[in-house]
Amino acid sequence: MSVRSIDLARPLSRRLADYYELCKPRVVMLIVFTAIVGMFLATPGLVPLGPSLFGTAGIGLMAASAAAVNQILDRQADARMARTCGRPLVTGNLGMPESVTFAVVLGLAGMAILHELVNPLTAWLTLLTLVGYAGIYTLYLKRATPQNIVIGGAAGAAPPVLGWSAVTGTIDPHSLLLFLIVFIWTPPHFWALAIERHREYAEVDIPMLPVTHGLEYTRTQVLLYTVLLVAVSVLPFAVGMSGPLYLLGALALGGWFLYYAVRLKFAPVPGLAMRTFGYSIIYLMAIFTLLLVDHHIPVLYG
Repeated sequence: MSVRSIDLARPLSRRLADYYELCKPRVVMLIVFTAIVGMFLATPGLVPLGPSLFGTAGIGLMAASAAAVNQILDRQADARMARTCGRPLVTGNLGMPESVTFAVVLGLAGMAILHELVNPLTAWLTLLTLVGYAGIYTLYLKRATPQNIVIGGAAGAAPPVLGWSAVTGTIDPHSLLLFLIVFIWTPPHFWALAIERHREYAEVDIPMLPVTHGLEYTRTQVLLYTVLLVAVSVLPFAVGMSGPLYLLGALALGGWFLYYAVRLKFAPVPGLAMRTFGYSIIYLMAIFTLLLVDHHIPVLYG
């Protein structure tokens, strides 16, 4: 029996699970979550059903398409890294033709939904984000410079702006503050993972910061960016976008992130980098949740 016939004989549920993994579901869920928060912050009341429903669907589909394209382009490096060697394109559970078709269909569907059912601005901004991540970052920046994640972080920071524009049809300065928070969060988030996996990145010739500049330098950068993140996270309160509830929560969350960063710099122990990486995800979800809750309960301090 051929490899292809074995592949076709696999249960439908398993194949669907492989397509699901091709989309990097945890990443897409974080993207969609920050986009939804952007939607809710864009209006003082409830988000209109159309923009919220179709905006979420379109942004989610295009994020999934970008994630699939990323795996298609990175499949050779993924095969050599322990963190990614189980991905469906690497294991052969999915082939290139079907994966490319899947990514294209997702992207086109998402673009059509956003352009026709939300607004053209959101559609084109989301397409620009997809190209920035799957094209510019994955194809060029990732292998061109140790600052890859800093420059490429602009694509990952866009979802709150996309969510905001889905509701208002505009790019608001407040939405750019949300962009800035995610943009500054990205380096300490990803460099913590890169510290843990630096040998794997070195083996596949990807010039992540700990590979090119060493672990000590990278730990310093994580600390400096975390300090900057704490400062940036206060800006929504400073400009009147949020209130005391958000401020107190942001300082508490930022303080704990800073605690991890200080330990990582001055008292590193095995496993601490991954714990820092894990907390960074909790931090982003929590701070956006705080923004959302604070926005909708002004009675507490109004």
